Amino acid sequence: MTEYVSTTPGLFPLPDWAKDDLSDLKGHQKHDLIGGDEGGEIATAYENARIDVIEDQQEAGLDRIVEGQLRWDDMLAHPLAVHDAVETRGIVRYYDNNNFYREPVVSGDLEFSGDVANELEAASELIDGDDLQAVLPGPYSLAELATDEQYGDDAEFLSAIADFLAGEVDAFPAHETLFLLEPSLVEEPPEDGADERASEAIDRVASATDADVVVQPYWGALEEKVYAHLLDADIDAVGFDFVANQDDNIYNIQEYGATGDISLGLADGQNTLVEDPEAIRDRVDWVEDQLQVTEFETVYLTTNTETFYLPYAKYQEKLEALAEAADLAEVTAA
Repeated sequence: MTEYVSTTPGLFPLPDWAKDDLSDLKGHQKHDLIGGDEGGEIATAYENARIDVIEDQQEAGLDRIVEGQLRWDDMLAHPLAVHDAVETRGIVRYYDNNNFYREPVVSGDLEFSGDVANELEAASELIDGDDLQAVLPGPYSLAELATDEQYGDDAEFLSAIADFLAGEVDAFPAHETLFLLEPSLVEEPPEDGADERASEAIDRVASATDADVVVQPYWGALEEKVYAHLLDADIDAVGFDFVANQDDNIYNIQEYGATGDISLGLADGQNTLVEDPEAIRDRVDWVEDQLQVTEFETVYLTTNTETFYLPYAKYQEKLEALAEAADLAEVTAA
């Protein structure tokens, strides 16, 4: 029987109190952003905020709990932005939306950092080991967001990024699931040859963990060849953004099949309108009806994107809706 798992892609908004406190503590200039060596009151504020967002997820009843990535000033670029071999330069638009990140310029070898592992270690002390979900940018998206001044070749740079992320994953505490966020596969799809290399890079990161690995693209649907190559990676689930694009995502699954598990982005991570849990459950039914002969072992119910775009109270309501929707789907399936 299918198991329905409520979760998120992480990257939560800061609690209102933490946003105010950190604004006073950190300031607003580029040099005030996280560099990986923060301490004192700033570190304490982030630690307390982490406790808040973990409690939010536990109280909502989510099946997988993430650390929240509250320190990530640079969203997906964070693991590079805090690396010693990376210089952050000008402010760059994050795809085609109104968020920005510091351009990470890789100027040295990408050796082990441990920054994300340290976050997860702290989170694991607050979470049952069977519930912890790790979140990282996928290697293709991270390579696309960065600038290479060290490796000199796109393929070699992507390989170095994959090796770096695999080394980070290897240091993670025990976790049940790993989400690899890959919006660039949709927004800046790889060309012929590069699509196969992207799949191989994802496979390399996935191989660094025994946890279930979910590759979560969003902001649309994958091109057919990109999707077909992604299925060659040794991963457990591909995510689908059914908020941004229903028809093309359904077509990909019908035409090329799917992994044994699936992640359904059914709640809008960028819209303050909070979906009714029964409406989310109905969307699950709709997807399954389109795939009449397909039965998945695990179906992850999630927002289509990160939720850091949302006001804090709305993010909390989204968590509750997802958790209730998963419970409703389990009852329907039974």
